[in-house]
Amino acid sequence: MANDRDRNNHGQYSDRIPPEAALEAFEEREDRGRPLTAADVMEHLDCSRRTAHNKLTELVEDGTLETRKIGARGRVWWVPIETNAEVEPRPTTGRTDGEEAPPSAVREAMMAVDLPGTGPALEARREALLASYQYLIDHPSARKSDFLENVYPEHPAAFETDEGWWNAIQPALKELPGVDPPEERGHIWNFLGSDRFTPTLG
Repeated sequence: MANDRDRNNHGQYSDRIPPEAALEAFEEREDRGRPLTAADVMEHLDCSRRTAHNKLTELVEDGTLETRKIGARGRVWWVPIETNAEVEPRPTTGRTDGEEAPPSAVREAMMAVDLPGTGPALEARREALLASYQYLIDHPSARKSDFLENVYPEHPAAFETDEGWWNAIQPALKELPGVDPPEERGHIWNFLGSDRFTPTLG
């Protein structure tokens, strides 16, 4: 009888790969804040997508990883930060009134969305995205012009024009929890959360 068990390119049976082996993909990231996809783990383990999903699922079930669906078909995984870990607070929207940092669900969604650029430019664009999200929370019904007038000047994020800025920010803003983007021909962006840090989506 033929043996139909999956093997990787090294001849290992995939079902004998320990789930912890998938963690090496997370430990070897250059950007420790970036969630990984199943494809990232497939490449690291040299295994099938099914095997990668199985290992990731086991790690989620034992609390080692967390996961979130992104978009219609995508999913990402990340290593949760311990609640008692000492993490230096960082400025988010440039406000100094002592406001709290966004919750982990929002932070993880922001890290997972696609923004152009790398290094300082990418960091500036994440700050601009968070500032746009904060603006929508503070103004639950807003137009494109409101973002361009009130967020872009303080957070240009290395874009030369407000149109270039908006073309990068608005697709990412649509992916954040609680955001209700306008219909194809509409104009109003809405925030659906009744509490500013209690997203209603995702």
